[in-house]
Amino acid sequence: MSRPFASVRARATLAATLVVAVALVAAGTAVLLSLRSNLLGEAGTQAERSAREVATGLAFAKPYDDLPLDVDDRPVQVVDEEGRLVAASEGLERISGTGVDAVKPQPAATARDGGDEDDDAADDDDHGESLEPGEIGARTTVSDGSATIDGDTEDYRFAAVPVETEDRGRLTVYAGAPLSAEHGAVNTALTVMLIGFPVLLAVVAWVTWLVTRRALRPVEGIRREMAAITASEDLARRVPVPDTHDEVARLASTTNETLTALESSVERQRRFVADASHELRSPIASLRTQLEVAAAHPELLDLDGAVEDTVRLQRLAADLLLLARLDAGERPADARVDLAALAREAAEGRRGVRVRAEEDVTVAGSRGQLERVLANLLDNAQRHTRSAVEVSVRRDEGPHGAGGGGQTAVVAVADDGEGVPAADRERIFERFVRLDAARSRDDGGAGLGLAIARDVALRHGGTLTVRDTPAGGALFELRLPGA
Repeated sequence: MSRPFASVRARATLAATLVVAVALVAAGTAVLLSLRSNLLGEAGTQAERSAREVATGLAFAKPYDDLPLDVDDRPVQVVDEEGRLVAASEGLERISGTGVDAVKPQPAATARDGGDEDDDAADDDDHGESLEPGEIGARTTVSDGSATIDGDTEDYRFAAVPVETEDRGRLTVYAGAPLSAEHGAVNTALTVMLIGFPVLLAVVAWVTWLVTRRALRPVEGIRREMAAITASEDLARRVPVPDTHDEVARLASTTNETLTALESSVERQRRFVADASHELRSPIASLRTQLEVAAAHPELLDLDGAVEDTVRLQRLAADLLLLARLDAGERPADARVDLAALAREAAEGRRGVRVRAEEDVTVAGSRGQLERVLANLLDNAQRHTRSAVEVSVRRDEGPHGAGGGGQTAVVAVADDGEGVPAADRERIFERFVRLDAARSRDDGGAGLGLAIARDVALRHGGTLTVRDTPAGGALFELRLPGA
């Protein structure tokens, strides 16, 4: 059952490991390149220092035998302007990278005829720099090569320094500095990285796996509890809320709020079905009894009672159907309805009902549903009034309940009865609620009228409330946004 969460952990671990791997490779490459560049620069500096030390001796007209050619067993060549090797380190057996492959000095009397290639190299080393006798060139040429001294072959960085002598002309000194330190340092760093990076990546993956598992543990608890709720159908249960104050805690809180709303909705639906079944049972049982009596004794048929039960059953079915449509979220029509005219029509033929209405008080909505609201309010008022019911229709510039601000249409239905106790002013809008338990079902209805009126008002973006009149009766006030 924990496969999805293991998959999340795996993806998070893989992503974190890949990110760290890319960062480590980039950082390692930068470190290696920087290390190699610094070490090569240091080798070049050492080679140039050695070459200038030899060039200084040449500038002071020292003989070749007195030059420091064998310091630290580094390869040194001294080449004249014709490309002949005139001095070299002792024990030099092979050299490459300087442009002059000779390792044994050649006397001037035995100059090589085929030294064109070496001459070109010597000319290249001069770089066209003009020097005075005894002056050392300021420009240094650096190259990489290798050399064998006393049987040991190594890679070197060579520095070429020109020097102008008084008696021997233009000479070029090639001196090398070993690259073994650079190679060793780079190889050591690379070895450390090749060993350390996988270990570090393994640590990162392990830590990420543990942290992700710990972070997802509350989610797994929520999932298990939701699965148990689904299996048991016990909506009273709630998922555990971790004490972390993070997104997972907010998810658990939201889930519990959803479960609370679902539990309330299911409970309301159960009560509705139970109450509807109870309310339907009475007229159906009464009607069946009358029909069975009529079948056995036609002369005892109470036709008026049968018609009355049928009409009552029809009204109850219509109310239940309207509530079902409202619960399903049916949107009201967008027609313009004149509330003043609608109030006069609803009051027509009703005894003791007076209407005071301003003209042109219009709203947008369903004429049939709003007509049902006024009829239900008038039916309720006439059941509780002592003598008269007053209906007023007006415009109000104040805010209405659901729409915020702007013009509001107000319909007030007031009676001079006993009023509604403050504790019951919200309860009377619940379905199948009748405050007067002693009143007969025939006189008091099924307790759906005010519930339907409130739902219709809300669907039209308005409100329906009740309060006391100055005379002590009940005042039901319907407020709707003006058209």
